[in-house]
Amino acid sequence: MARYHLHLLSDSTGETLEMIAKAALAQFDDSDVIRHFWPMVRSQQHLERIMGEIAGNPGLVFYTLVNNETRGKLEERCQSLGLPAIAVLDGVTDALEDLLGQEAAGRPGRQHRLDEAYFARVDAIQYTISHDDGVGWEDWENADIVLAGVSRTSKTPTSIYLANRGYKVANIPIVVVSPPPPALFDLRRPLVVGLTTAPERLIQVRRNRLLSLSQSPDTDYVDNDKVSDELKYARRMFADNSWPVIDVTRRSIEETAAAVINLLNERKAAGELGQTGSKPI
Repeated sequence: MARYHLHLLSDSTGETLEMIAKAALAQFDDSDVIRHFWPMVRSQQHLERIMGEIAGNPGLVFYTLVNNETRGKLEERCQSLGLPAIAVLDGVTDALEDLLGQEAAGRPGRQHRLDEAYFARVDAIQYTISHDDGVGWEDWENADIVLAGVSRTSKTPTSIYLANRGYKVANIPIVVVSPPPPALFDLRRPLVVGLTTAPERLIQVRRNRLLSLSQSPDTDYVDNDKVSDELKYARRMFADNSWPVIDVTRRSIEETAAAVINLLNERKAAGELGQTGSKPI
């Protein structure tokens, strides 16, 4: 299989560029692409050092550089090497300039500036970390979202992902022998969402977890009947409280988070004060 090189140059953290490249590469199967990541490229000297590496590993160049001199130098050097250089955000920026009737500010990393939204996101992350796995139920009312589900239904990683999007999230495990605190059933502000999954998939995930911890894979934790009872108990709780339910069996963390955000936006749009219905999605 041929090996290809992809160079990603950004004058900021490069998070946006990396996500674009990852999303595009996901459309191609069995491709051997080596990604070279070059963040914080803000000077001609830095660019010159990088060009040496690019020349040694020629390939496709993606960039998000707003400084015209740096951009021009990169394009000039890539042209001399016979390498394609693509400004991945130019099309979007040009369309927005036409729509808004103004030129883009052209300041590196502007989306990461320390504004009110930035500090709100930091606050959301701190809240979410301190309200993981049923902790801190006394102030769940301050959450935007509460995720409930049996063990290993991706509650924690989904919570962290949502927190990075600026949402305060608490999560709680649903355990048959240890009912949740009564406060869970009296919440008014947060959107409570139930997470469920297929029994066979849950058993597989739990077995892998036990093996990774060098523990016996033959316990009630992975027993077919016990797991089915757990899921039935959780689903009944979700239905009794009219909480929306998301089946995470075939969903990535990102897809589950997107479904949660959609539910939250739908509730806001409808101006509802309580939770939405319990139909699985």
